[in-house]
Amino acid sequence: MKHITALLGAVAAIGIAPAAFAERGADGQVNVIYWQAPSTMNPYLSAGTKDVEASSLVLEPLAGFNEKGEIIPRLVTEIPSLENGGIAQDLTSITWHITPGLKWSDGTPLTAEDAAFTAQYCMHPEGGCAYLARYEGIQSVEALDDLTVKITYDAPRPNPFTAFTGATSPVLQKAQFEKCLGAAASSCTAENFNPIGTGPFRVTEFRTNDVITMEANPEYRDAAKPAFSTLVLKGGGDAAAAGRAVLETGEFDYAWNLQLAPDVLAAMEAKGKGELVVGFGTLVERLEMNMTDPSSDLPEGERSTAAHPHPILSDERVRRALSMAIDRNILTEIGYGQAGRATCNLVPAPAMFASDNTECLTQDMAGAKALLDDAGWTDTDGDGIRDKDGKALSLLFQSSTNAVRQDFQSIIKQWWSELGVETELKNVDGSVFFGGDAGSPDTFQKFYADVEMYANNFDGTDPEPYLAQYTCSKAPRPATQWQGENINRFCDEAYDEKVKELGLTGELTERATLAKAMNDMLTKDTMTIVPLVDRGRVSAKSNTLGGVVLNTWDSELWNASDWYRAE
Repeated sequence: MKHITALLGAVAAIGIAPAAFAERGADGQVNVIYWQAPSTMNPYLSAGTKDVEASSLVLEPLAGFNEKGEIIPRLVTEIPSLENGGIAQDLTSITWHITPGLKWSDGTPLTAEDAAFTAQYCMHPEGGCAYLARYEGIQSVEALDDLTVKITYDAPRPNPFTAFTGATSPVLQKAQFEKCLGAAASSCTAENFNPIGTGPFRVTEFRTNDVITMEANPEYRDAAKPAFSTLVLKGGGDAAAAGRAVLETGEFDYAWNLQLAPDVLAAMEAKGKGELVVGFGTLVERLEMNMTDPSSDLPEGERSTAAHPHPILSDERVRRALSMAIDRNILTEIGYGQAGRATCNLVPAPAMFASDNTECLTQDMAGAKALLDDAGWTDTDGDGIRDKDGKALSLLFQSSTNAVRQDFQSIIKQWWSELGVETELKNVDGSVFFGGDAGSPDTFQKFYADVEMYANNFDGTDPEPYLAQYTCSKAPRPATQWQGENINRFCDEAYDEKVKELGLTGELTERATLAKAMNDMLTKDTMTIVPLVDRGRVSAKSNTLGGVVLNTWDSELWNASDWYRAE
């Protein structure tokens, strides 16, 4: 039991420094720019980070994570533990106690029924939930009374801090969303664009893929917060324009995720209007290899589904050769400098969960060519492109529109060309690529390409929910309105069993061993995921914006209620 206590320890409430203001809304307007524009305010309908973070200003979980990765209360009186009785001694349940008196932004009370409904919403068999992995192993979620929520698991759960913990698992208002269950979820436009929340702000106007206007939530639990009466979140453009808007012109107060070359960022910061904020967490730039056939020759609804394995990338030797041809150290130097570290891992941190896998860090072009030869891909007609059984080794490689990503695409295309691989490049506006529109052919979930590149991370410091995303059942498909976390459609019963085993393992060393093995199954052993760079998160704030604390373990806007106008 001492090991369980160690796992669950250090989760007491962490106090926030006293605010530098005393009256809600006294500091006027704050302007935030996300160059990937949000497309929804409902994170359960989008795996895009920009949607999760915009939503976090309005929708909150029961608990979150601070900048150290420690669990902190949001809507509850304390963090459940074995000691306070919130976690059952047999580890099969966790009980949360909602803070009395909390209200939704419409003035109605927050109750345990809202949390129970949220679980029903995400776990509905006819729906598609972008963060279903956070509800792994749940048998039931009950409202024991107005302020008590009990989650019961189908087996002992050493890490119960998944559902309702972190920005990817907020509580929805039952009264607003109860007609949006299952297949109806994506059609509830008014609800998804203007959710009623408990956070520091509420939406006054949502213009998809453009601008979100918010005002201070009059029902927010701290009467002195937020300091800003209005918040404008501008979306779109590119990272360079976002960086200039804060660091050079001062037009905006905060710019998210400045994925720019190090020299470009340094020149912007030198203008003196603001400063960069940087932090390492678990953000890995990677390639996802599509295990299913995305060909447009297939009927719509069958493309990129398990019914049709990929005609080229189903061969592990091809995937491995593509990885071996890449020099990750060059990519890191060009794209991120000291804000990046070449990696072979999907889970690069915390250190105890990071595999010691480093073999991918050395480029091996000769070995890659030999693997393709062994797989039967040779250049039979001398045109420089390998072929097999009359089919050319040709791939469509897509990513979101961003200068660093397009540089990476071009360099990787050149390396693959040296292998004899023909590569077509495609980039899609980030607002669309990371959106959740089931009707769009260009989302990263739909994956109508052979290879795609992006980065994301996980809430908190325990990788269990993140690794649980790659079970067979979580592949996006028509039946889930193309929602799902298993983007490349990897499916291995042995891996699914390890997900279950990790969920039942409490001893920290054993958990770490399992997590490393699962990381290696996805990367080193199968190369269905090809990690490239462990990225530090780089954003920017104006010199006149106070209270900013960069958090790589939760939403980057996690403490916007504490922001204020500095002198």
